[in-house]
Amino acid sequence: MTKNRMMQEIFNILEEKGYQGRIASIQHVDDLRNDIEKHYQQNLFDQEFYQRYISVFKFDPYEILPEANSMIVVAVPQPQIRVTFNWHKKIVSLIVPPTYLYWDETAKKVEDTLTEILAPMGYSVKYARLPIKLLAACSGLTKYGKNNISYVKGMGSFHRLVAFYSNLPCEEDSWQKPKMLERCEKCSACIRKCPTGAISSERFLLRAERCITFLNEKPGHIPFPNWLDPSWHNCLVGCLHCQKACPENKDFLHWIEQGAEFSEEETNLLLKGTPVNQLPALTIEKLRQHDMIDFIDLFPRNLGVFLKEIH
Repeated sequence: MTKNRMMQEIFNILEEKGYQGRIASIQHVDDLRNDIEKHYQQNLFDQEFYQRYISVFKFDPYEILPEANSMIVVAVPQPQIRVTFNWHKKIVSLIVPPTYLYWDETAKKVEDTLTEILAPMGYSVKYARLPIKLLAACSGLTKYGKNNISYVKGMGSFHRLVAFYSNLPCEEDSWQKPKMLERCEKCSACIRKCPTGAISSERFLLRAERCITFLNEKPGHIPFPNWLDPSWHNCLVGCLHCQKACPENKDFLHWIEQGAEFSEEETNLLLKGTPVNQLPALTIEKLRQHDMIDFIDLFPRNLGVFLKEIH
């Protein structure tokens, strides 16, 4: 079997599971690094944003997989998750957008699938910490919206991206400059819907320092800025204003799955910022089961926005 035929077989198997994937030569790691560095030198990244999200990327694949020949990037469809809180005899349901929950589980599923396909052929994969949205766009797997969010045909923005290094040779790839969705050229729905002005018609990159997502992902002890209107909050973490307004997502907006439900007593403990080791065992298990243990630090601030007016 030729390498091209082999890759097509891999992509076919991924599609049978509902995934989509692309492969790119390992040589393009330098392209990713150079692109990130260029934007940094042009001061297009807010410094805090750069330190938290950009500086963590690793661009030396041979430390991870010495015989690396390629990068494989995979998109996995992912729904919104509804989390329910009981508070003062009322039920408050809040949404967690796609990409936040079940990260390790999703990455493991994709890794297991790729390993199952590649191992019999003598190839392997290792997780890659790369600017994955940029990799996916340059590989042709995704296109950007004006909101800087990645879109996959048949998934919209309701997906998670996972990247791996592999020793599978890449004889041909479709490396390209990132493209914007065609319909974005005549649409400004996300710009109009964003209440903070994070999405601008004056530049392509998001003004991350004004993005609600960036602000409510910060460590929980950092308060929201005074200019941020409490009514703008719409998710337990992250934000869906622009994604809900986007026509590309019209077929996926009602894809919501039920997540954890917390009793009034549990909600009270979470609002107080109770340390994990002081929570009831059943609450800890619930948080772990629903992949929300890392939200402990965020609950008092983020959840408090929605519950403080309920008496």
